Amino acid sequence: MLFRNKGAIAALSITLFLPATGLAESKSHEAERQADNGIQLSAGLHHLLNQEMVAIENGMQDLIPAIAAGEWERVGSIAQNISNSFIMKQKLTQAQKEELHLNLPSRFIEMDQDFHASAAMLAHAAENKNAEVVNFYFYKLNNACVECHAKYATQRFPALARDTDKETHHH
Repeated sequence: MLFRNKGAIAALSITLFLPATGLAESKSHEAERQADNGIQLSAGLHHLLNQEMVAIENGMQDLIPAIAAGEWERVGSIAQNISNSFIMKQKLTQAQKEELHLNLPSRFIEMDQDFHASAAMLAHAAENKNAEVVNFYFYKLNNACVECHAKYATQRFPALARDTDKETHHH
């Protein structure tokens, strides 16, 4: 297996592809955006990653009221689904795994692994009914989305583009 973490590619879906609405773009615009992000992927892989992005986005949105209501079983289930990248895990072919291995930057893979580890920790915190830790890991997941978008998807999320002159100041 090319990826030790079976979820090592799910966050890519939040970074590169079709809008969450599922509306198709022209092939030239799609290729241009992928090239601007420095990652080239086939149409089939692009489609699977878009499905994963939508699933993660829906999961993140579903977590908010479940956490607020203390629905720990539901929170744990959603977080585990995010951690496991269930769509990609079920549908990715060996050739697509190889394509990802050849095209993904190593820093992206690290960020993605951290994202999925945080989702697993959120699930564990929910199992223990620990609201404070659940909130911490939800924050980490959301922050990981923003960081990944800022680094790998500025074409799609231009408001997150970093000004390199201001990047030296961190909080």
